[in-house]
Amino acid sequence: MNNEKLQELARKHLWMHFSSMGYYQEHDVPIMSHGEGAYVYDIQGNKYLDGLAGLFVSQVGHGRKTIADAMAKQSEKLAYFPIWNNAHQPAIELAARLAELAPGDLNRVFFTSGGSEAVESAWKLVRQYYTEIGEHRRFKVISRNLAYHGTTMGALSINGLTDIKNVFEPLVPGTYKVENTDAYHSHLMTDGMSSEEFGKRCAHEIERAIIIEGPDTVAAVFLEPVQNSGGCIVPPDGYFQEVRKICDKYGIMLVSDEVICAFGRLGHMFGCEKFDYLPDIITCAKGITSGYSPMGAMICRDYLMEPFLKPDKYFMHGITFAGHPGACAAAMANLDIFEKEDVLGNVQRNEGLFRELLESLYDIPIIGDVRGAGYFWGIEIVKNKATKEALNEDEAKDILFNFLSPKLYENGLICRTDDRGEPVIQLSPPLICGPDELREIARILRKVLTEAAELVAKL
Repeated sequence: MNNEKLQELARKHLWMHFSSMGYYQEHDVPIMSHGEGAYVYDIQGNKYLDGLAGLFVSQVGHGRKTIADAMAKQSEKLAYFPIWNNAHQPAIELAARLAELAPGDLNRVFFTSGGSEAVESAWKLVRQYYTEIGEHRRFKVISRNLAYHGTTMGALSINGLTDIKNVFEPLVPGTYKVENTDAYHSHLMTDGMSSEEFGKRCAHEIERAIIIEGPDTVAAVFLEPVQNSGGCIVPPDGYFQEVRKICDKYGIMLVSDEVICAFGRLGHMFGCEKFDYLPDIITCAKGITSGYSPMGAMICRDYLMEPFLKPDKYFMHGITFAGHPGACAAAMANLDIFEKEDVLGNVQRNEGLFRELLESLYDIPIIGDVRGAGYFWGIEIVKNKATKEALNEDEAKDILFNFLSPKLYENGLICRTDDRGEPVIQLSPPLICGPDELREIARILRKVLTEAAELVAKL
């Protein structure tokens, strides 16, 4: 089918996610055809470096026949069967493998179809767990300003993003937001303060929220190892260790939302390992199959299963396609590639180069901050570097969405321009990328950002 016909059908029938459908009444819909390694191609044959790994997903790159073959082989044997009161070999083997890979005693694996469902499942488990052990008042969740945790109603309520929540209010009650760890902007960061001092101050904002809400009413704290929204916000030194102490002090669960950060994005199998803390629950998805099949999981410490081991006790929650045999086969083949090709080692070996290449862009007048870890980075755009003056709302939208986004695409780089918080460009390339691909990313960024700086200078 040619491009013209596909465009017509897309405009008439396809409702794309988080997309301005009105825009595509006047502009072509970008239509991808196929992918190879770190690159994707549109139906007109144009080649793009996938600098966002799809959507923080394609860890081992595109076109992996071994994963496709594993899924096909499993589908021939058992295409689908639920894990409601039954089990099948792929789900058992994958659960055991994830338990072996996860830190500490995170040995219980509850599968989902994706990341929002994993977060939703975690909040439901936390609430029922406390009910089962007699602490009926514990149902509240603390999360951070600007944090994104999903789009289902429970996960959406945990979000700290105003724009995507307000249209759906009223939401699930019982959520409380605290300051995130963006040292570049935080009012908690003062001149001369060390990273560790800043970390403790941010952690104590969580303790303050617990005390205000009532310690016996708070069930969990949901945090990403590196916060996605706001532009790859990294934790200060000692932050998670202090949060862990606070959670233990008040008997509150720490949920590490690793839908993006798990499976190598930060150079470790799980993001909590990067920052050396043990959560009670890990939520994950995306990279578990490198996008070859939808899948997510909630990985729990052993003690969380104990109330449900009693006769006639159930976790009152389930998802039709969770633990899908084909998805489990994809995940196992994906993890095989991680081992055989030392994917984690590749990220660790090249993280320093990636940082160096991105920080070399600081000479461009509009680059205010470069932050991130592993293969997960954000570049913040400012109007005045010396004063940190931000672009106003109209200027940000014009520079981000009318210039940077199409111009980067035109130059062969897919990344993310985002105005949730301050204006940023996000980069999250496939974990198989080496020095050549990283240098290509930096080269395209320099060219386009230099042009953008000229536009900003005229504002």
